[in-house]
Amino acid sequence: MTKAHNAKARLEPGKILVSACGRNWTLLRPADLESLWQSIDDEAFAEDERLPYWVELWPASLALAEHMLENKERIAGKTCLDLGCGLGFTALVAAWLGARVIGVDYEPEALAYAARNVPANLGDFPDAGKACSFLRAAPLWTVMDWRRPAVRAGSCDWIWGGDIMYERRFVRPVFVFLEHALAPGGRVWLAEPGRNIFDFFAAEAQRGGWTARRAARHSVEPLHEQKSRVDVNLWELFRSG
Repeated sequence: MTKAHNAKARLEPGKILVSACGRNWTLLRPADLESLWQSIDDEAFAEDERLPYWVELWPASLALAEHMLENKERIAGKTCLDLGCGLGFTALVAAWLGARVIGVDYEPEALAYAARNVPANLGDFPDAGKACSFLRAAPLWTVMDWRRPAVRAGSCDWIWGGDIMYERRFVRPVFVFLEHALAPGGRVWLAEPGRNIFDFFAAEAQRGGWTARRAARHSVEPLHEQKSRVDVNLWELFRSG
């Protein structure tokens, strides 16, 4: 069953204004994707094709945030890791819900903006007491290449990512990281908008001893002009057996 949510975002110069999880969020950013893309030189692009996808807020992240709210008791008080956190939106949502969050990204500039987005979003607000009973703390932001884990083995109760699986070359490194970082009995959430690559990912998961089940399907408003809402699959993964 597809759940329709009213989560939406409005783009303004230098920021994205988000309405999600029953409140408003402000995400500062340097520019939009197209502008930053045009500023990248050939040398920078050649290094792992480092395109600035982090500067946008993707529909998968909106769906993931709403799913977190619906499952807040599962992450509150837990050690969680946002894999490819970008501007920090889902890490901030989880911290607001009482999780202990590590936000990691490949790009130092992304984390600089994620850190700048803490004061406006985790300060005092009228419904603070309604989120959860846990003491909220800002995420820990860490530059990390998932091919070279920078977290202790077995230290994360939850790991999640929003639309991080869009090329085959990412699949095996992500599984290696999950096997390293996830605690015994830990869970993974991956939100993705029906990309073909996910069939390959699911097959690799099964071969590697993982169970992947679709926990939800969310319909969210697109952030840019298009005719219809975006359907996002929310997958929950855990080690089989």
